[in-house]
Amino acid sequence: MILSSETKINEYTKKGWWTTETIYDIFYKNVNNRPHVEAIIDPLNREKICNSAPKRLTFMQIYEEVEKLAAYLYKNGLKKDDIIVVQLPNIVEIVIAYLAILRIGAIASPFPVQYRGHEYEELINFVEAKAVLTMTQIGERPNAQCFADLRHKLPTVKKIFAWGEKNLSNQTISLEDITLTSQEKEQYTNYISSLAETANDIFTICWTSGTEGKPKGVPRSHNEWFISSYTSVDIGEFTEKDILLNTFPMVNMAGIAGMFVPWLLSGSKLIMHHPFDLSVFLEQIMKEKATYTLAPPALLNMMLNNDDILSKADISSLKAIGSGSAPLSPWMVKGWKEKYNIDIINYFGSNEGITLMSGPKDFPDPEKRAKFFPRFGVKGLQWSTRIANRIETKLVDIGTKEEITEPNRPGELRIKGAGTLTGYWKRPDLNKKIFDSNGFFCTGDMFEIIGDEEIPKYYRYVGRTKDVIIRGGVNISPEEIESLLHSHPKVSEVAVVGYPDKIMGEKACACIVLKNGAHEITLDEVKDYFKKNNVANFKIPERLMVLDSLPRNPVGKILKRQLRELMTENSKNLIS
Repeated sequence: MILSSETKINEYTKKGWWTTETIYDIFYKNVNNRPHVEAIIDPLNREKICNSAPKRLTFMQIYEEVEKLAAYLYKNGLKKDDIIVVQLPNIVEIVIAYLAILRIGAIASPFPVQYRGHEYEELINFVEAKAVLTMTQIGERPNAQCFADLRHKLPTVKKIFAWGEKNLSNQTISLEDITLTSQEKEQYTNYISSLAETANDIFTICWTSGTEGKPKGVPRSHNEWFISSYTSVDIGEFTEKDILLNTFPMVNMAGIAGMFVPWLLSGSKLIMHHPFDLSVFLEQIMKEKATYTLAPPALLNMMLNNDDILSKADISSLKAIGSGSAPLSPWMVKGWKEKYNIDIINYFGSNEGITLMSGPKDFPDPEKRAKFFPRFGVKGLQWSTRIANRIETKLVDIGTKEEITEPNRPGELRIKGAGTLTGYWKRPDLNKKIFDSNGFFCTGDMFEIIGDEEIPKYYRYVGRTKDVIIRGGVNISPEEIESLLHSHPKVSEVAVVGYPDKIMGEKACACIVLKNGAHEITLDEVKDYFKKNNVANFKIPERLMVLDSLPRNPVGKILKRQLRELMTENSKNLIS
């Protein structure tokens, strides 16, 4: 299924930005070039995750499993452009599932493992999925049976496939012992030889995080995924000698463009990890000698603040750690470099194709790397990743709609180019609104230009258009306040949200999770901390809410909508 226009395909192909190679083609190159090299490793705690022993597979072993599964899917009536839902943790089967789906020209729609019946019914029926690939058991949950129990509400689903033996439903097809007759193998071979799959065909329909509403499906082609993935490969400088430890769910931008596709492009080794477990994480780094991994800012802050955690762990193999989903603290990025000689790479991305990344080559100063992103796609600026010239970015004033070219004036980031989505799945209503008259995708993310050069080089993230706090007509960036509070000795996690005020319109509330050992924090302490750091008075939070944890979506983003709801529900308990 090709959604990009012929004009767009011809333009990007002529420029050499899009090619004819599919993701499966890249995989097959690795099979040919390095067949017996170990390629993927399961989590150490796989047995706890899905009741089966960890696996270690070479590229050739992956290929054999992929071909077997692809043939079996075809035998069961699945073919090009059929949509297959994949709900799997980060285990080797999710890679096998993706590659098998690619092989038959079908489309994968990955679900976070946290999705349940409500999401199954809503999203499966929306995309009219033909099949589901899952495990019989994920943790304590009989996952395949949960899909089977909803079968009567999923009219388009013809097959439910599952790995694992425990609690296998009679409505579920086991993938443990696939058998094919010689005739079925021949039919599959004939189908593959006649398959007209291109790099412009859709590979996935992923789901946006839904921080402010219901999820939206984002279809992306092989070529679009390559564009986003080049950034990770180039800035991480991945080679076949690298060992990548994937801690982010392989269902969205971070897992797919940050790990899955870069692993194939570089021919490196991939270690799987899920759900996050600190002791397992550190053991995997030590045992497998991981050179690169991903970690959320809160975890990096916590580890840097707790010497005991890393005192018995050898993490010397790590060259860099990618982080994102929330602003990074300059002290944290600087601290990891000074203390452990590990570069923190600052990543800002989305399923829609936003890809901004600050690495040590372009941002040798750790503090700048924490705060700023490169202005990719701006004429006159050069960067170390090939994506820089394959997209265009600009800022637009959300009130006047004029383009912003001067520093220190917040505006909405808009992006256009070879990695950007064509449109949300079956949402013509939304697609009329999300692109401007020049074809730029309106991201909803607020940035400002930073720098005193003739052409200022950097963007600084300000917040979501919906999250920016407007106090007395002046914009306050929640991320700026959060960045400072992250360095407070009592603060483990923080999110800042606005609340209504009759006089000022809005004011800021700091929602804080305390560090272990910190019993309380007062609003006066917070205010004093800002004053000591010479922060403008209007930016200082005027309410405080202390929580045990911050609400997050399945991929770790803080749900500020829920925080605003909590503030309304608990207004009497707020500190002000």
